Parts: sequence; structure tokens; C-alpha cells
Amino acid sequence: MDGLLFDTERIFRDSWTETARRFGQRPRPDFPAAVAGTSGAGMREVIRRYYPEADPFAFQESCLSRAAEVIKEGIPEKPGVREILEFFRGKNVKLAVASSSLRNMIADNLSRAGIDGYFDAVVSGEDVSRGKPEPDIFLLAAQKLGCSPESCYVFEDGINGVRAGIAAGCATIMIPDLFEPPEELRASCAGIYPNLLAAQRAIERLWQIEQ
Repeated sequence: MDGLLFDTERIFRDSWTETARRFGQRPRPDFPAAVAGTSGAGMREVIRRYYPEADPFAFQESCLSRAAEVIKEGIPEKPGVREILEFFRGKNVKLAVASSSLRNMIADNLSRAGIDGYFDAVVSGEDVSRGKPEPDIFLLAAQKLGCSPESCYVFEDGINGVRAGIAAGCATIMIPDLFEPPEELRASCAGIYPNLLAAQRAIERLWQIEQ
């Protein structure tokens, strides 16, 4: 959801930076990429690694609360969201949101954008014990859709999410937002595109060839 459907990843990046200052820490420029897509205990472990002097629970809560307040003011959609959702719905493809965000935040964002009706399932970071880069969230989403992971596309903007999609055995497509994929991930992605519209066009061409 964050950074793929909605332009929210920048909000979280800025919130992490502000939180570090609030906790008397010097912001680490590589921290937002390391923590993006994580949740729960996994997120706190990243916080401990980068800011060992801070209370990870308080640090996490401070950032997420600040980001949630900003998001309530309104968030823009990423390019191509409506088009690709309509495309998949027209092809009777099942759709799920698998996001590390809290369940109520996912529901609020999808509802306020008016796109909640496109999705057959929603999985949040609260629904799995291991967050991204572990594959659990995508495995559960595939299960809720009644699909094998191998028959699923995963669309991701973040490095931890890409790793999770690949580990789940899904065809993983990256739409980079703030973070470019490292070289070792490029060969494992099913595709890397500048936006969802470009990914949609590539999938349409592939399906035409297969038919």
C-alpha cells in the first residue's frame, strides 16, 4: 500500500527522521530504506540496530502516530492505480492488499480513496508473526485468495517487500519509489518498472503473447 498505491512512503521517511531528532539521535540516512516495509518486532529490531540508545517501542509508536496524523490530512495516489485495478478487475483477477501497516490504517486509506471495493482480501502486519522481508504476509494473502503463491504477482516499491515476494515464490514486480533495488535483487524480479502504468502495459503484452 505505502509507496505503491499511495504516496505515503515519503511521509514515513520524514517521520522517522523527525522521530530520531525528537529522541536525541542523529538521523541515519540509510535507516528509512532498512525499516521500510517492516512491522512489529521486525521493525523494532531495525530500530535497535540503528538507534541502540533509544527505546524501540516508544520510537516506533512516536513515528507511526506522527505519520498517521499527517496521512489523515489526505494522501495522493500513485500514478496508474485506478487503471491497473480496473484492468485486473476486467480480467477477473483476484486482488489483495498485503501491507505492513496497521489494519485500521489500511482500511481507512482504501476507504477514503474509494478503492476498497477492488480487493478480495486484506492482510496487515498484525496478521503475521514475521514481517517483511520474511514471506509470511504474501503467503497468507495468497491463501486468502485461494491461490498458490506461484500463480500470484506481487507488486512492491520497497526492498524488504521485494525480498518477501521473491521468498514467497511469487512473480515479484518492483515499482521503485524512494529506494532503487540493489543489483542482487534485479535478476530475481519478474520486472522493474517506473510506475504501475508501465507494469500494466508489460503484463498486457505478455498475456497477448501467451494467448
